[in-house]
Amino acid sequence: FGSLDDVRMLAAEITRDYSRLDVIVNNAGIALIKDPVRRLSKDGYELHFQVNYLSGFLLTDLLLPLLEKSPAPRIVNVSSGSADPLDFDNLMLENDYSPWRAYGQSKLAQVMYTIELSDRLSSNNVIVNALHPATFMDTGMVLAAGITPESSVSDGRDAVLQLVNSDAVGNGLFYDGLDVSRAHKQAYDPAVRARLWEVSQELAAGPAPVDQE
Repeated sequence: FGSLDDVRMLAAEITRDYSRLDVIVNNAGIALIKDPVRRLSKDGYELHFQVNYLSGFLLTDLLLPLLEKSPAPRIVNVSSGSADPLDFDNLMLENDYSPWRAYGQSKLAQVMYTIELSDRLSSNNVIVNALHPATFMDTGMVLAAGITPESSVSDGRDAVLQLVNSDAVGNGLFYDGLDVSRAHKQAYDPAVRARLWEVSQELAAGPAPVDQE
């Protein structure tokens, strides 16, 4: 997910090998909390923003035709209760960088994308939700950051699988564990969500080619 070309390759391979897709769970993520240095992806974007959000945005877009062939497709974006509002003048955090801010921004972007995609897909049967699966699960990422776990991977698993399997879940919502919750207020601003969508499309297309003339 640190390379958009690799994301495109993955989508192409899945499209080649499968005739339909029932569920996408965008769970890949990083939290470089102990690293104070701003890191960039191969595409030149702030690494948390790309790995946690932008690559999932691109992958989901590329796989939507396969999803729409399923009788009951679902998209689950594994986000977080952490949230930092997006500043479109400093989206890549060239100024005032901190790993917590980078992580929180990327996770809020996931929630914004979830709500916006649900609205844009309202004419078909794709169910799209985001969730904070559990707080500081005992994952390798949490342990490597030196954080004392407060929950288990099984807690997060159960929360994700509810959004995959349950007939009782909503659409375009943010869940905290097994329960419907509210994300940061910026996620409910339609103008901000629309701007994020437009910016994400531009970023996912990659940098403009260099004029050779």
